[in-house]
Amino acid sequence: MKTLNHLFRWTLLILPVAITIGTVVAFFLWLLSAVIHLRFEYKWLLFLLPVAGVVIHLIYQSVGKSSERGNNLIMDEIHEPGGGVPWPMAPVILITTIITHLFGGSAGREGTAVQIGGSIAAIFGKWFKLNEQDTKMVLTAGIAAGFGAVFGTPLTGAIFALEVLTLRRIKYDALFPALIASVIADLTVAAWQVHHTAYHIAVIPKTAYFLSDYLPIDLFLVSKVVAASIAFGLASYLFSFAVHGVKKVFSRVFTISWFIPIAGGLIIIGLTFLLGKPDYLSLGVDAEYPGAITIPSAFTQGGADTWSWLWKTVYTTLTLGTGFKGGEVTPLFYIGATLGNTMSGLLHAPVSLFAALGFIAVFAGATNTPLACTMMGIELFGSEYTLFFAVACFTAYLFSGHAGIYSAQRTAVPKILDDSHSIQSANRLKNNYLAQKMSRYKIRLRQK
Repeated sequence: MKTLNHLFRWTLLILPVAITIGTVVAFFLWLLSAVIHLRFEYKWLLFLLPVAGVVIHLIYQSVGKSSERGNNLIMDEIHEPGGGVPWPMAPVILITTIITHLFGGSAGREGTAVQIGGSIAAIFGKWFKLNEQDTKMVLTAGIAAGFGAVFGTPLTGAIFALEVLTLRRIKYDALFPALIASVIADLTVAAWQVHHTAYHIAVIPKTAYFLSDYLPIDLFLVSKVVAASIAFGLASYLFSFAVHGVKKVFSRVFTISWFIPIAGGLIIIGLTFLLGKPDYLSLGVDAEYPGAITIPSAFTQGGADTWSWLWKTVYTTLTLGTGFKGGEVTPLFYIGATLGNTMSGLLHAPVSLFAALGFIAVFAGATNTPLACTMMGIELFGSEYTLFFAVACFTAYLFSGHAGIYSAQRTAVPKILDDSHSIQSANRLKNNYLAQKMSRYKIRLRQK
């Protein structure tokens, strides 16, 4: 009876939250597509990118304030509740992400959807007068709803919300709310007739290297997957290192903070003219012109240049590191798919399969969520190549270093237990966490 009461209660709580998140995400996706195609039509908008950066900076200085921490703020509130998730986070991140894409900034959409989900969930949590533990669960459900709705992957959204919070530790108490929220939000987006990009892996013919009829896995192909996945993990490490490094470098070089987005915008404009094509601007899903390099094109032979993945890394880390808004995940899809395209040529492997593996594996390494990304492979590409998905995601995860794109992600258990660097890093994070907890406790005592 307690179980039924628990399920019934959380279903009632999550329904309005998930429907609201799904509706806002559907509007965001529709608006995002509209502004991207508007920039395709009016190419001169790219020249206003530095001005757009200053506008975004001013919005966060005047209205956004603490919201600028984005996903990390929501994750910190789940780990250790403090000041709460501010209600302006959802409209501010939506507006600033649209501005970024309208003028050509290379960013994604996951960060926006997750912040929309977290902000709306926090509002409902206050309305429902939830206690601290229930607030954590509804925030986790908000992350799941935003992620699942924006990519059309509800199972992945639920697992991602649980897996991303703490490295190698999943708290299953929020599994049901997260799953319900992600599924309902995804159904809401579909009800609004907003569709997601479909991807396809070509059928791989059987060879003499297949293990058996009952386990149709080509062991020779698996070895190629492992080799490519090491490269995917290193690409994840490069992206994580660069996105944090760009922020540090620009903040040291420019003492006046609003100069930073101006510099970032000018560099992106200069790179676009240097390369002679706009392929690495914005989302990278829709083609601006016939033959443009996009995520879908990477699934075909010759659909990416050898260094497309590196250029997208440069563009995205410059965009996000200099104050423009959006997310990291869709650019990670682009980086992974184009790198997979390149690796398929080097290893003489199926192009569409390796593009798909790079698509999910680079994301897995950068976010430290191999389980969620394996599930994403199944939801997006089908279950036939599940073993390849798992091998790619977990290999990339192991080779992606000790950090990730989310600074608020905590380490429960190091990736490699006998690695002294990992253990020291984990202990340092734990000590920092305890110090922050004690500091917050002292502040509360003073307030009392």
